[in-house]
Amino acid sequence: MTFRVEWRTSLQQLPEAATVLIAFPGVGNIGKVAVESIRELHRTTELARLHPDGLPPLALLDEDGLLAPPHFSLSMSETTTGETLLSLTGINQPPEPSHQSIIARQLLEFFEKHGAETLLVLAGLTAPPEHKEVFAVASSASFRIDLESLGVDVRRDEPKRGVVGLSALMASSGPLYNMNSACIIATTLGSSQDTLASQRVVEHLERWFSFGLQIPTGGGEWLKEELKKRAPASNDDLVKELTASHDAFYM
Repeated sequence: MTFRVEWRTSLQQLPEAATVLIAFPGVGNIGKVAVESIRELHRTTELARLHPDGLPPLALLDEDGLLAPPHFSLSMSETTTGETLLSLTGINQPPEPSHQSIIARQLLEFFEKHGAETLLVLAGLTAPPEHKEVFAVASSASFRIDLESLGVDVRRDEPKRGVVGLSALMASSGPLYNMNSACIIATTLGSSQDTLASQRVVEHLERWFSFGLQIPTGGGEWLKEELKKRAPASNDDLVKELTASHDAFYM
């Protein structure tokens, strides 16, 4: 499988020791909506489009009205404190588990090569409506200690059933590529666009890491409508497909 990088600026490199927020479509689209809101509320530049093989063969019109092949978008946002924060997201993720493993490795090698330091994968966990939690799960003991020192709610006993999918591979494999990685999880009813849970994610990111983020208000209904416009008319139910034979949840 091949992996092409389409740089969108003349920079062709990432900021030194960058933190990357990563989100793919999943339960409640928690992470994706959070990333889209951060991009919308801050001055954001698309640095690159990453084109791995294995994504669903769906080409869509981009913001310039041009037909773009399947890709992940890597962008840089300038926060209110002048800090630069990277984010990676896309319309789809690969339906085949074998493709997910290969693409995760390619993405991790890309970020390692370009000197990224921390990967924070944003995701959702289906829970009863009275549960409105946001917590983290780390992939190394040293990073867990660092997170706890910042006041992050780091869990050692959740998610009990484990995790599958591209998000799971990215969140767990950072130490293998000399990076810190963790999963930031928000509980949700699992609706297709849980914007209130996404708002809680952004609020906790700012509370824990002091990135200088503007916080979306009102659940980001404006963003929900924008995402509906961009979404394809029909999507495969990847949740059912990937969890049918696993005692685990899909991010």
